Amino acid sequence: MHFNTKDRASGYSASNSAGAAGEDTTDAVLKPITPQLVRTERELREKQVTQDISKLLGKSAPYTIDSGDVLSIVVWDHPELSNAATVATGGPVGVGADASTSATTAPPAGFIVDHEGMIQFPYAGPLKVAGLTQDQARNMLASKLSKYLKQPKVTLRVQSYRSKRVYVDGEVKNPGLQAMNDIPMTLVEALNRAGGVLPTGDQSQVVVNRSGVNYQINLPQLVQRGINPGSIMLTNGDVVRVRSRDESKVFVSGEVVSPRALPMYNGRLTLNEALGESGGINPLSGDGSQIYVVRKSGTDQVVYQLDGRSPGALAMAEGFELAPKDVVYVAATPLANWHRAISLILPGALSSAVGAAQPAR
Repeated sequence: MHFNTKDRASGYSASNSAGAAGEDTTDAVLKPITPQLVRTERELREKQVTQDISKLLGKSAPYTIDSGDVLSIVVWDHPELSNAATVATGGPVGVGADASTSATTAPPAGFIVDHEGMIQFPYAGPLKVAGLTQDQARNMLASKLSKYLKQPKVTLRVQSYRSKRVYVDGEVKNPGLQAMNDIPMTLVEALNRAGGVLPTGDQSQVVVNRSGVNYQINLPQLVQRGINPGSIMLTNGDVVRVRSRDESKVFVSGEVVSPRALPMYNGRLTLNEALGESGGINPLSGDGSQIYVVRKSGTDQVVYQLDGRSPGALAMAEGFELAPKDVVYVAATPLANWHRAISLILPGALSSAVGAAQPAR
């Protein structure tokens, strides 16, 4: 494959043949890494338009009863009206996947809200409680009972939260179902209930799927912009997925001590860090003046070049942030290329020549 680079400023074009003749040629723009370029790239990142997540932001609201919830109802001084609702279920219900599992496997005690959002209560008859808060449902029941009882005192609460749930998947400690209860289900709350993000998780790649639409959430970026991640409110049926750092890798190859694929740290990795984690430029064969970063931009490719021998090169490398799937390549010196070419043409010729040139002991 032929790889052509062209410097926009000077019009200079260079071709590096890496395969047989007749293959496709890929053109790429060559941009020298300079302090001005580093500043421009940083400004573009800061001005970059991110996905609108305003639909996810909101304020916490009281929990509303829905189909599947189990209510505990007590009418004071009238135990005959609330016998079933006072039977204990053997522990706290409605928090996390375990609670949801126990609620679906054991027969719940209390008044179950049916598929139409109704409950049946003595004297009050069928009551539609779906969509009401606990206080609203209690007041409605007390109003119904006041026709038969004098100033009835009613206690109504949700005993088992079974109607609303979200799903947390990916790089969290305890992936699975999270039942929504009277504590507002924010994105931070859901992640904490799942045991938190694992070290292998990328906090800049959190996806919230709502009604078939994926919202990309960059938690460190939100905090940097002054947006509290706790203001992202989840609703019933949302799916939260924390992607792995392995999905956003940078590849370092060429004349470095340890070529490797490096994961990014919460969406961030500089050129200096990538070279450092690869052991640096190989002192025997690496050409510090030819450090390249190959980046795909749409259908085109952009090649950034850093001259590591120039003053301030380390500062520019530290300020130049890489993007996922970038390829960092360090070219070999002309002497190393000549040595390899001779070794391919005449295997062992150089070592034999060196041995013949050394005086016999």
